[in-house]
Amino acid sequence: MDRLPFRATPLASAYDGMSKLPVVILLDNVRSMYNVGSFFRTTDAASAEKLLLTGITACPPQKAIHKTALGAEETVRWEHAPDPLPLLDQLREQNYQIAAIETTPHAVDLYEWQPAFPVCIIFGHEVDGIRPEVGAACDIHIRIPMLGTKHSLNVATAGGVVLFELLRKYQARR
Repeated sequence: MDRLPFRATPLASAYDGMSKLPVVILLDNVRSMYNVGSFFRTTDAASAEKLLLTGITACPPQKAIHKTALGAEETVRWEHAPDPLPLLDQLREQNYQIAAIETTPHAVDLYEWQPAFPVCIIFGHEVDGIRPEVGAACDIHIRIPMLGTKHSLNVATAGGVVLFELLRKYQARR
């Protein structure tokens, strides 16, 4: 499968003109189109740079994506590629810190993390998480603290938590 690029629309031009949070979000093998749509909407809300859709992650146009994106799929820059690793190599060449959002033994707490902007945050499959080879390509692993009986959040909810914490930290530095 070839890489599918974002198709510019008049709404996208307005979004492009806004100041951007220097964050790229990469979704790898996110199976729910509703979660993908939610990421589009959250990416737009935080004015992040771009959404990268890899593996089995669906891309627009899809009715289920549109249902939760509410048109954000027409404003947010996005790209679809079968393999995330070449995209991560490109981002690393552009000095992005690559961060897996995943609970691993060596993960850093989200609230203790001092991101080195620009940042690429990676979210994986809703059940299986981030593939080992993708996790191994990351500079850092970040966990969201869980205080209740559950040890994870819905991937789209986790995306909102992480993205807005990055927005808060970025604004504090400015």
